Amino acid sequence: MNKKEPTLDSAYIYRGKVVTLRKDTVLLPNGRKGEREIVEHPGAVAVVPVTAEGKIIFVKQYRKPLEQETIEIPAGKLDRGEGPEKCALRELQEEIGFLGKLEYKFSYFTTPGFSDEIMHLFIARDLEQSYLACDEDEFIEKLEVSPSEALHMIMKGEIKDAKTIIGIFTFLQEGHRQ
Repeated sequence: MNKKEPTLDSAYIYRGKVVTLRKDTVLLPNGRKGEREIVEHPGAVAVVPVTAEGKIIFVKQYRKPLEQETIEIPAGKLDRGEGPEKCALRELQEEIGFLGKLEYKFSYFTTPGFSDEIMHLFIARDLEQSYLACDEDEFIEKLEVSPSEALHMIMKGEIKDAKTIIGIFTFLQEGHRQ
């Protein structure tokens, strides 16, 4: 059975600063027509910044969709024409005031059921101070914790952000447990 869904018609519903919403009419594998609402996203990066002491730098910020503060690793969307590595370095500067040596780990789809967003995960080491102003709508607090404390925060539900959990588990999988 052919599992693909050829697009019969496509219409843009919304074009915003962060996402675009598209509605596609598709031909389903059973021969019927269906509709798919798709969030187009330019892609993003997430970075696990590790200090010389082996601590991880997190950012704490208010997230309006959740109506609460979250603890996350530095991350952000790709600007037009910007590659993942350049974006990762920019986000490190904007969010925590550092640059570092990046190690690319892997890329993954964040929510393939309705979005084409791809997240590129990096680990940053050899951090050096290098300030770049935050976006004017970002208000960020830095937090440094040990890898074992980060794991504890995940297990206690203090860290709930998926990209952060994936980043920390990837870092821990390499044997960093202090």
